[in-house]
Amino acid sequence: MRHLTIVTTGGTIDKIYFDDLSTYQIGEPEIGRILTSFGVGFSFNVIALMRKDSLHLTDDDRELIRRTVAEQPAEHVLITHGTDTMVDTAKVLANIPGKTIVLTGALNPARFQQSDAVFNIGCAIGAVQMAPAGVYIAMSGLVWDPFKVRKNRDANRFEPA
Repeated sequence: MRHLTIVTTGGTIDKIYFDDLSTYQIGEPEIGRILTSFGVGFSFNVIALMRKDSLHLTDDDRELIRRTVAEQPAEHVLITHGTDTMVDTAKVLANIPGKTIVLTGALNPARFQQSDAVFNIGCAIGAVQMAPAGVYIAMSGLVWDPFKVRKNRDANRFEPA
């Protein structure tokens, strides 16, 4: 892989905390800053498609994600996405020919010291380079077929469906 296209949709990975509001909001995509700070050995572009919590994504949003991915010239696409409906979006992306698509996110915002974001991004980058064409979810050190995984919201983890 010489080039990676990254599509950001929002989700916890990009959330920031506002003390004066006592709430989280989705900020600028963090992934470009993270990859630049590590001096990755490939070029990348970031398409900041939307800033939504995945619970607020609509069918139209998922179609926009699908269309955006399908239109990219790059064969390798990484999508940052909220974890609650990541599986739903991945299923919509199934059967885009000639592309390896990996969705990842974080259970804690990337700006938090104890975030899983950097680990998940690294795992997703490895997966997008090595997996055959298709769609995958990379979370917590595992790479999943979206048709065989679910998020267990009570345990806050992904597990076999």
